[in-house]
Amino acid sequence: MKNVLVLLHDDPGQEARFQSALDLTRALGGHLTCVDVSILPVLVGDYVDMGGTALMMADEQQREGANRTRMQARLEAEDVAYSWHDERGFLSQCILDSAGLTDLIVLNRELDSILYPDMFDLVGDVLIKTRKPIVAVPASTKKFDAFGSALVAWDGSAQSEAALQAAVPLLQHARMVTILEIDDGSLKLPAIDAATYLSRHDIKSMIRRETSLTDVASTTILQAITETGAAYLVMGGFGHSRFLQATFGGVTRRMLKECPVPLFLAH
Repeated sequence: MKNVLVLLHDDPGQEARFQSALDLTRALGGHLTCVDVSILPVLVGDYVDMGGTALMMADEQQREGANRTRMQARLEAEDVAYSWHDERGFLSQCILDSAGLTDLIVLNRELDSILYPDMFDLVGDVLIKTRKPIVAVPASTKKFDAFGSALVAWDGSAQSEAALQAAVPLLQHARMVTILEIDDGSLKLPAIDAATYLSRHDIKSMIRRETSLTDVASTTILQAITETGAAYLVMGGFGHSRFLQATFGGVTRRMLKECPVPLFLAH
């Protein structure tokens, strides 16, 4: 895991993405790819006919030009190898087009009280279509503590297995790894197997067992984050279809809305 991609765009989540991406790149001894997207606006009706899209796009490109000047000046003062790509178009497609040969993508979880950019939809789209792990950070994040405690949400599913395997290069730096086994009565692969797998990568872990028969799994995870002092959470994303997640809720959806720490997702 050496190639880290981060979305740069002048929005309220950019600083959290930028700082987290720098910390991850340093910890992994990797290369940072910065993708600055001038987002194509979606407009309908008379405003389009009057050239409104072109006017808004010109304003967007001007803002992102200034953003590039600011962010590149900051990058020059950082001790990371980086490259820069300017993109123009729809946000999700620009990230998808840039994600080739990327090992890890840094985005936001849902931005509190902000409807656009729609980070929940972006994370879901990129996660499903690229099959690459994503670190989704709250807008309030000041850093990514790769050397702090890590919490792994484990339900024995293929998604949690994929997340555990993808996170190994990061978990190798963690001060402590706690595997939170959440059993809803259908656990097929116990957490002890996950701990054994990690031990073969020289990662020591402890197991915390909880049942979700009487409590919602997402509530159990949020409580464990607080009680263990986890610096970040590792979990599988979208175990059910995104339509079902959006309609009926789900663990991934709630974590992307409420998780107080960076969220490492794999599908």
